[in-house]
Amino acid sequence: MRKVLIVGAGQSGLQLALSLLDHDYDVTVMSARTPDEIRSGKVMSTQCMFHSALQHERDHKLNLWEDETVRVEGLGVSIAGPDSSRVLDWFAPLEHYAQSVDQRVKMAAWLELVEDRGGKVVIHGVTTSDLAPLAKLYDLVVIAAGKGELVQLFDRMPERSPYTEPQRALSLAYVHGMEPRPEHPDKAAVRFNIIPGVGELFMIPAYTLTGNCDILFFEGVPGGPLDCWGDRPSPQQHLDRILSLMKQFLPWEYERSRNVVLTDDKATLAGGYTPVVRNAVGKLPSGTAVLGMADVVVANDPITGQGSNNASHCAASYLDSILERGDKPFDEEWMTASFDKYWEYAQHVTTWTNAMLQPPPPHVLQIIGAAGEKPAVAKRFANGFSDPTDFQHWFFDPAKAEKFLAEA
Repeated sequence: MRKVLIVGAGQSGLQLALSLLDHDYDVTVMSARTPDEIRSGKVMSTQCMFHSALQHERDHKLNLWEDETVRVEGLGVSIAGPDSSRVLDWFAPLEHYAQSVDQRVKMAAWLELVEDRGGKVVIHGVTTSDLAPLAKLYDLVVIAAGKGELVQLFDRMPERSPYTEPQRALSLAYVHGMEPRPEHPDKAAVRFNIIPGVGELFMIPAYTLTGNCDILFFEGVPGGPLDCWGDRPSPQQHLDRILSLMKQFLPWEYERSRNVVLTDDKATLAGGYTPVVRNAVGKLPSGTAVLGMADVVVANDPITGQGSNNASHCAASYLDSILERGDKPFDEEWMTASFDKYWEYAQHVTTWTNAMLQPPPPHVLQIIGAAGEKPAVAKRFANGFSDPTDFQHWFFDPAKAEKFLAEA
């Protein structure tokens, strides 16, 4: 039985661990926190997982909250004018529903599930010096902890990493009490509100410790009015500030949010990080090679909502590569090939996400505008969140966009 050590207890690491257990691998997961500490801690992220990623969870019976979690049935886009009026608004249905489960709920339960299904869980923060003696005990060591010292084992790839600093100031709050959107009161949807030159507000129906809820998630252009979280406000002050910014820039969304309350006292978060692609092979001081996955090697800004989706696809891709390897050694050549296989998918997400961080070129403005008049355009854009590889065929290139719009 081949032995695999996975360091990190997030979407990618735990999904890979649980899927390997389905194939009778000897799996150990190292987590810095216990399940109870995860549940009682601060929210860790936003997330909205689309159909193709959700299917990976279903395949391994990991969709423990599917029946009770609100179904995200569409995507809506609005653009604010200089006077804070709504100058564009449209809604498009998703072909298959999406869902968002608070990672405090999911990761705590999945960590317990690892042990229930025969894996081992070690609660311990891991440093580079810790890994050297541990690595010798396993056939493969996978680093799935996207933050902390271990990330430094993996070199940045400048040719795939155009940014050297965060491109958005991020802030969020999980809330109860959101009123339905009047234009589609019977359909829960992610709302993508664009404030040109200032940033974006995403409103995401979700499931948390206290049941179904909504996430208010601002992405602010650095140095602008949404980049205002350096004073680390208290949770209630944080929510009050988000609502104040909504009232100023997006009054139509503020109106249905004015009575919201935090889901719990740890339901706010602020920060930012630099989008980056890293080499997937890391070297311990002993010379042992370790494999990086998900955010360790491909970290995108959350403006396209692909973080958890990428993590799920990475875990599924690495599972296939591990199973295909059989009894052969997990050497550096195999690690590089395994990442390259995942990159065939992830490169499209990175290209799309990096493009969305920049002021939109004329043909993209034309696409977003046309979506308000042509349902086929809106539907294709919305469903690209589930399959970002489609954007290469029509979204990035002005000539391809013009051809598609003419056909639509």
